Amino acid sequence: MAAPAAAPATAPVAAPSAPAARMDGRMRLVLVVLLVAQFMLAVDFSILNVALPVIGDGLGFSLGGLQWIATSFALAAAGFTLLFGRIADLVGRRRIFLGGLAVLGAASLAGGLATGPGTLMAARVVQGLATAAVTPAGLSLLTSSFPEGPLRDRALGLNGALMSAGFTTGAILGGVLTDLLSWRWAFFVNVPVALAVLLVAPAVLKESRPAERSRLDVPGAVTVTGGLLALVHGLTTAGEHGWSDPTALVALGVAAVLLAAFPLVERRSAAPLVPVRVLRRRTVVWGNLAGLVAFATETSLVFLMTLHLQDVLGFSALAAGLSFGVLGAGTVLGGLLAPRFLGRFSARTALIAGGLLQAAATLVLVEPSYGLLLAATFAGGVGNMLAIVGFMVTATSGLPDAEQGMATGIATMTQQIGITLGTPVMSAVLVTTDGLPDGISRAVLVNAALVLAGALASALFLRRR
Repeated sequence: MAAPAAAPATAPVAAPSAPAARMDGRMRLVLVVLLVAQFMLAVDFSILNVALPVIGDGLGFSLGGLQWIATSFALAAAGFTLLFGRIADLVGRRRIFLGGLAVLGAASLAGGLATGPGTLMAARVVQGLATAAVTPAGLSLLTSSFPEGPLRDRALGLNGALMSAGFTTGAILGGVLTDLLSWRWAFFVNVPVALAVLLVAPAVLKESRPAERSRLDVPGAVTVTGGLLALVHGLTTAGEHGWSDPTALVALGVAAVLLAAFPLVERRSAAPLVPVRVLRRRTVVWGNLAGLVAFATETSLVFLMTLHLQDVLGFSALAAGLSFGVLGAGTVLGGLLAPRFLGRFSARTALIAGGLLQAAATLVLVEPSYGLLLAATFAGGVGNMLAIVGFMVTATSGLPDAEQGMATGIATMTQQIGITLGTPVMSAVLVTTDGLPDGISRAVLVNAALVLAGALASALFLRRR
C-alpha cells in the first residue's frame, strides 16, 4: 500500500490527511451506484443454479445441454474480461460501463421471455459478454474514483463483501423466485436494477480514460481470449467427464500453448494489451494468483457443501440454499473488517491471515455436522473476504490511473476464472472416488490444501524488498 504524499511545506502537517480519510457526499453516491451494479453481476453468477432442472423441463433442454446454460455464461464472462478491460481504458470506462449495463438489461429481458433453448442460450452468452464489459469498467471506475490508501481500501472492502454476498444471495434468491414465481424471474430481476443504475449513473460518474489513445493489441487480444476460452472449456469438460476425456485434454493443451505464447506476443507489440513490465510485477502476478485461489476454493466449497447438505443430510434445495446465509454474513463481516485490518497491517498480511483462517475452517468441513458446517462456513467467509480484499488492493496498487482498466481487467478476469473453474476442478476430484461422502471429503481436503498453498505463496513471494 502506498504511503500518503508528504504535505506541502506551507501547510499544517495534519491538514492533508483529514479529508483523505473521509468520503464526501459525491464519493458515497459513486460508491452506491457502483456497488449496486457489482452486486447484481455477482448474483447473476449463481442465481440460475437451483433453477436449471426447472428450466430444462420448461424449455426442453437435454440433460447434457442443461449445464451449458451456466457454462456459456461463464465462458463469455471469463474469456473476454481482459479484452473489455483494455477497451474501457481506450474508449472510456464510463461509456463501457453504461453500454454494458444496457446490454445486460436487454439480454436479461430476452432470457426471461425465451420460448426455446436457442433464445435462452443466446441471452446467456450476451449476459456473459455484458458482464465481461461491466465488471472491469465498474471496478476501474471505483479504483480511479478513490485515492490509493484508506479510502480505496474501504471501497474495495465493501465491493468484495457485496460480491461474495451476491454470489450467496444468488443461490438463495434463485430458489425463492423459482419456487414462488417462476424461473423467468431469475432473469427479470436484473431489468429494474439495470434501469435504476442507468438512470442515476450518468449524473454521478465521471468519464475516466487516458488523454492519449493507443491502438488495440489485436494479436494479444486473440491470444489471451482464445487461451482463456480453451481453459474454461477444458476444465469444465474435465469436471463433467474426467481428466482423461480427449476433448478436455485437447482444450487444455490449446489453452497452455496460447497462454504461454501471450507474453511473447506482448513483447513484440507496439501497444500491448498488458505490457510485459506489468506482467513482471510481483504484486500483479502473485496477488492475482492468491485471488484466483481465494475465489476458486470458496465458490467450489459452496458446491461441495450443497452436495453434502442435499445428498448426505437430505436437505431440500431451498433449505440448503438458506443454510449458506451464514456464509454471506461471514463475507459481509470480513469485508467490513478488511479495510481496518489493512490500515493496521498490510495487504500481504491480509492475504496470509485470511488464507490461513479459510484453510483452517475448510479443514473442519472434511466430515462436518450441520452445526459445525454453519460455524466453519461463517469463519471461512470472514477469512476468504479478508484474502479477497487483500488481493484486490495488492493487484491494483502502484499503477497509474491510465492503467487501472488493465489492472482491474486482470483482477476481474482472475475473479471470474476462479468462480468459473473452482466447481469443475472439485467435480473432477469427486469422480476419483466411488462413494459421494468419500469424494466430498477428498475434495474438501484438496480445497484446504490449495488455500494453504496460496497463503504460503503470498508469504514467500510478496515479501518487501
